[in-house]
Amino acid sequence: MPRLQSGSRGVKSPSIAGGNWKFALRALRSRNYRLFFTGQTVSLIGTWMTQIATSWLVYRLTGSAWLLGIVGFAARIPTFVLGPFAGVWVDRWNRHRTLVITQILSMVQSFAMAGLALARIITIREMIWLGLAQGIVNAFDMPARQAFVIQMVEDRADLGNAIALNSSMVNTARLLGPSIAGVVIAAAGEGYCFLIDAFSYLAVIASLLAMRISPTQPRKPGKAIWQELNEGWSYVTHFVPIRSILLLLALVSLVGMQYTVLMPIFAAQVLHGGAHTLGFLMGASGIGALLGAMFLAARQSVFGLERMVPLAAAGFGVGLIALGFSRFLWLSLVLMLLVGTAMMTQMAASNTILQTIVPDDRRGRVMGFYSMAFLGMAPFGSLLAGALANRVGAPWTVMICGSICIAGAGWFVSHLSEMRDLVHPIYRKLGIIPEIAAGIRGAGALLSPPED
Repeated sequence: MPRLQSGSRGVKSPSIAGGNWKFALRALRSRNYRLFFTGQTVSLIGTWMTQIATSWLVYRLTGSAWLLGIVGFAARIPTFVLGPFAGVWVDRWNRHRTLVITQILSMVQSFAMAGLALARIITIREMIWLGLAQGIVNAFDMPARQAFVIQMVEDRADLGNAIALNSSMVNTARLLGPSIAGVVIAAAGEGYCFLIDAFSYLAVIASLLAMRISPTQPRKPGKAIWQELNEGWSYVTHFVPIRSILLLLALVSLVGMQYTVLMPIFAAQVLHGGAHTLGFLMGASGIGALLGAMFLAARQSVFGLERMVPLAAAGFGVGLIALGFSRFLWLSLVLMLLVGTAMMTQMAASNTILQTIVPDDRRGRVMGFYSMAFLGMAPFGSLLAGALANRVGAPWTVMICGSICIAGAGWFVSHLSEMRDLVHPIYRKLGIIPEIAAGIRGAGALLSPPED
């Protein structure tokens, strides 16, 4: 594993940070992370192409919004069911090898989709099963990917920057992938999107194989999987900072992040536009998310991010409420920019804090629960948003969801003082903030997480 430095490098001087774009890209100094960033950027563009092509193909074959939701549900529900178990696996096994395997399996799945689509024999049943298979792979891939970041970054002080750059990478691909997919679908059909995606996995597989990873001994499982799962559950539910972050993230994912499901209704019925209107709205959200990620990438350290989590959640809620009232395209675009920025800021800030304070031997399990909170709640949120919109309409639905997000942010703030008491001593131990000899209430007892 690359050497992780903590000491004086944990705090950057303002003169280094001020107006220097290199500072915002500092995690790329690490060779392994630079390789991963390059390969993953190519692969993610293909992934977004596949998402758009899948939705378009399902709707073209069936004309059914319900089946569109079923395919999406099948692709996401494995993360909710398998996420915690995948976290135990990631803690037990080699994370680098796990990622190589998940990328190869994802490539095989995309080639299967491409072959069936190009042969014009694909059916909705096959799309559901292939989506479910990809969902199972993703359930293991996400916690492994999140837990592996710290092994790619040579200086632990750059961990937050690496996570923010990951978010920038995802949202850059989110802007490019759908645009490229639209051109390819119009020119050649959905099958070629799946084929491009399959070949794009070669980039990330090559980057993983090119890494120089110090050999590490996998942790031998001394306990049954259920015992280790219970230990992970006990840790995340009893350690206040992790519990609070995951609960707020799960709440916002359940009720807030499903605004994308309702965007076609806003585009057609509320703003009286067409497909181009939907594209503008989603593009504005993507640009906002990219801005949020870039803002976090330019930050000097993780210190102070705990305040940003509830502020971003509240800003997200305010943006959704205002969007429900808007009847003008220009105003809706501005609000979608705010919504995207706030959503990404909360997600990336939460991820950074978790990755910083979690011990390495529990990192996989915590990131498994993180995956369950962030992605695993999505299929239930989609069903909830659809059912509520059927009763009260899309504008009222996003306003109700925005209000719940604000309430969740208020609850998080009520635990902020206790979180700081627990988190700041860990930051001092890691060298992220200076050691202060006096005035640390109960610091000695707080350096360690609660016993299982």
